[in-house]
Amino acid sequence: MRTIAVISQKGGAGKTTLAIHLAAEAAKAGLSVLILDTDPQATASQWSEWRGEGVEPEVVDCASPPLLPRKIAQAAELGADLVVIDTPPHADAMARAACSLADLVLVPCRPQAFDLTAVATTADLIRAAGKPAFLVFMGGPQRAPLTYKEATELVQGDGKVAGMGLRVAPAMLTNRAIFHHSTASGKVAGEAEPNGKAAEEVADLWKWTGGQVGVSTRKRASKAKGKAA
Repeated sequence: MRTIAVISQKGGAGKTTLAIHLAAEAAKAGLSVLILDTDPQATASQWSEWRGEGVEPEVVDCASPPLLPRKIAQAAELGADLVVIDTPPHADAMARAACSLADLVLVPCRPQAFDLTAVATTADLIRAAGKPAFLVFMGGPQRAPLTYKEATELVQGDGKVAGMGLRVAPAMLTNRAIFHHSTASGKVAGEAEPNGKAAEEVADLWKWTGGQVGVSTRKRASKAKGKAA
């Protein structure tokens, strides 16, 4: 089993949007996926309720950092292929716990100056954990190559100025209304508009992410049953 932590110390960065779309795409590919919702606001859990009982991916609440290792261990025992941890903003203890348990850390961020500057705190936390980590651009313009070039240089460095110690993922989720509209009905963008551009972006991001953690997209004979207690 592999574990992905979605972390950002800044609110409104798109953590839950990234977590549920990656998890749903992995489930669509045939993997048994669990989302651990560690945010007291329980946004992913609310989305799961709108989605309906028994519809993958499963979402389980876990608002206490000390309980996180047990929840992940239980998911592995139940046969999960992938756990995605959706973390709250401004919560160092949970972010550190998620980093320590993750195989890959993803940091969602809008390609804007104030948002990018706020990533520095998150980058310091991840660096201390020593885990592979990438920044994923979220909610930016669909066609703005200069914006993304400048944002990438700020994060990775440009040879003259040191970066933040993070690499930038080669795929992103841009500002598309369907990302927001679909969640209100308990869906993800690819379910609401299967042939839309948002669905393409999610598929590209999952293909890259799955490759980073070495998760197969083939259906498994064994699927996780039941919730982590």
